[in-house]
Amino acid sequence: MNIPQTSFPRVVIIGGGFAGLAAAKGLEKQELQVVLIDKHNYHTFQPLLYQVATGGLEPDSIAFPLRKRFNDVESFYFRLADVGKINADKNTIQTSIGDLEYDELIIATGSTTNFFGNTNIQKLAMEMKSVPQSLNIRSLILENFEEALLTSNLEERKALMNFVIVGGGPTGVELAGALAEMKKGILPKDYPDLDIRQMQINLIQSSDCLLKGMSAKASEKAEDFLIKLGVNVWKNLRVLDYDGKTVTTNGEDNFNAETVIWAAGVKGKTIDGLDTECVIERAERIKVDAYNQVLNHSNIYAIGDVACMKSDKNPYGHPMMAQPAIQQGKLVAKNILAKFSNKKLTPFVYNDKGSMATIGRNKAVVDLPKWKFQGVFAWFVWMFVHLFSLIGFRNRAIVFLNWVYNYIRFDRETRLIIRPYKNKNSFSFRK
Repeated sequence: MNIPQTSFPRVVIIGGGFAGLAAAKGLEKQELQVVLIDKHNYHTFQPLLYQVATGGLEPDSIAFPLRKRFNDVESFYFRLADVGKINADKNTIQTSIGDLEYDELIIATGSTTNFFGNTNIQKLAMEMKSVPQSLNIRSLILENFEEALLTSNLEERKALMNFVIVGGGPTGVELAGALAEMKKGILPKDYPDLDIRQMQINLIQSSDCLLKGMSAKASEKAEDFLIKLGVNVWKNLRVLDYDGKTVTTNGEDNFNAETVIWAAGVKGKTIDGLDTECVIERAERIKVDAYNQVLNHSNIYAIGDVACMKSDKNPYGHPMMAQPAIQQGKLVAKNILAKFSNKKLTPFVYNDKGSMATIGRNKAVVDLPKWKFQGVFAWFVWMFVHLFSLIGFRNRAIVFLNWVYNYIRFDRETRLIIRPYKNKNSFSFRK
């Protein structure tokens, strides 16, 4: 890896997401050698991926170069690589560019989509956990409308204009709202020779409420907002299979759709090498103690989505969201510094700052610890929080200007097919 030997302890961080970035920030400018490894050279602000998918933002406005964030930090090294295995007995990791020794190891690999063992859905549905996946969804949406223009088969046209979103959490709700706004104000202008009224947006939730984990009022209001936007909300309905054309459910309602977006679950992105007893099989999360130390490994930590810290209050671990990841990253950095100074470690206590979701223009729901509200004010709060959570002045400025422009003009300028997604044999203009 061409990383110099040093007398300083080496801390290796795997993953440049919210958790890994928070840990790296906490360790910068200390008497340590910090090595950050990620398969991308940028940090992704995942809460806004749906806006990339629906043409509201370009990917470079929600991504920030990891090297740029630490380019003035001595004894910090970034390497672009995949980590394949941890050799805990040798204090080394195996990567796609070579092996590396560590004194302290932080696993912050985040999460990936959980298809719950359904291979057909995994193969044929779309997922939205990364920038490339969001660009694929954007291209597929626009390509479907281009293809709908060319077919004289009414059933095929309806399938091309039928969108099924599986999962009624924040991702599914926000994506459904964004698609509904495209249907209302943008697509009729782009495709005047298509009857956009035939476009259907179906949001399927297996439980009896949307935004599970938020308040009942937030769930009810979000559903009300979506219905008023024209989204078909299906509750207590579970998707069983998808063959590329038909979505099969456990009820009487099946859907003919060319686009299925899976937002129904996530699981930890674990790394080989740890003992099987360290990993919770179903959720694929790594068991950690109150200090985020991996079971039986005092110098290996897991933080963020991949970590499961069980307690009486959180029997299934903390929610797989940005705030627990950031807070764990900050505390692990402090505990590593405390460990090197022979000081007592501090146990992790999650400070729940609340949850929020936006459904569309002037429509959002916000649950704070002592205050819950919905509507226009909640929408402005959602925008403020997300805007100032972005890394870098340029990203904040670009996102802010995009939002202002989109609000005034009711437009989304980035609805471009930059990287076509569909197979060339299925799409006429790519032949």
